Amino acid sequence: MMASFFDQFASPYCLGVPLIAIAMALPWVLYPTPSPLWMNTRLTTIQGWLINRFTNQLMMPLNVGGHKWALLLASLMTFLLTINMLGLLPYTFTPTTQLSLNMGLAVPLWLATVIIGMRNQPTIALGHLLPEGTPILLIPVLIIIETISLFIRPLALGVRLTANLTAGHLLIQLIATAAFVLMPMMPAVATLTATILFLLTLLEVAVAMIQAYVFVLLLSLYLQENV
Repeated sequence: MMASFFDQFASPYCLGVPLIAIAMALPWVLYPTPSPLWMNTRLTTIQGWLINRFTNQLMMPLNVGGHKWALLLASLMTFLLTINMLGLLPYTFTPTTQLSLNMGLAVPLWLATVIIGMRNQPTIALGHLLPEGTPILLIPVLIIIETISLFIRPLALGVRLTANLTAGHLLIQLIATAAFVLMPMMPAVATLTATILFLLTLLEVAVAMIQAYVFVLLLSLYLQENV
């Protein structure tokens, strides 16, 4: 029984083809493309307004050099948000519950911010490893701690996204199974359980949006330290 609960996080296959590739490519088909007409549709206008507002909010604390990342970060936010939201639908698969995918996104982007800092301002980038005014005896220990903290950032990015989505999906699965089992025996308790399930689903919608935003926001903060 417990193994079947975790089967929902295994990448499904159809005719030997992993469906995770389709799940990652499908979100881009759902968004409308700009129209060649003079006036855009209402949906395209709202979509462009939301992306512009998010991009302006994200790029506000960054220097001008970090504004080159605006398209990448906005696209990543849209990608993660869409995948997380689609994963809440029945009979769907959420690729962001796979640690391999999240680490594949976190490690290259984090490494790119570190390389930019080492290339453009190596003194300031290395200065983050040792706070100013540190006693001489604590210098080796703090350098080791800050280095470990630096290299653990991509792991924290990937694990945070995976753990939050996995825990939410698993809890929804458990409560839904409980409501289904209790329905013929105790209808009143099953109704209460279904109500809790509905509220939990609303919470998971919020978590899906917040975790996508937090992932991109932390990347922008890492970028801010190195530009």
